[in-house]
Amino acid sequence: METELNIKGTEDSPTILFNKIKGSLSISGRSLPEDAFSFYEPIFKWLNNYFNSPAPETTFTFDLEYFNTSSAKQIFKIVNTLNVQAKKNKISVIWRYDAGDKDMQGSGERFSKLSGMPIQLIQN
Repeated sequence: METELNIKGTEDSPTILFNKIKGSLSISGRSLPEDAFSFYEPIFKWLNNYFNSPAPETTFTFDLEYFNTSSAKQIFKIVNTLNVQAKKNKISVIWRYDAGDKDMQGSGERFSKLSGMPIQLIQN
């Protein structure tokens, strides 16, 4: 398995920085790819492999400025995956949002509530 997954962000797609050794996983920027399912597919493959032998502690950070509806479905799927894995692994989820961005703050709260995964909300 690759120990890292690094995808450089663009105007329409987020930056992905996953490091297996450190247990540090982050998605940041804007997520509005034309085909969110295809964009996120390698991320899910990497995560599935990662959780076969994860770091002792995993920190997953979302630091998104904006995402579209199709990305929201994929992000929620990630949060659900983390929630399932948290039953057998030590996982922290951080949701960063800009001060005053009530929509992004609300999204983090909704993902936490709907998935049952505790998410730490941190204002940038």
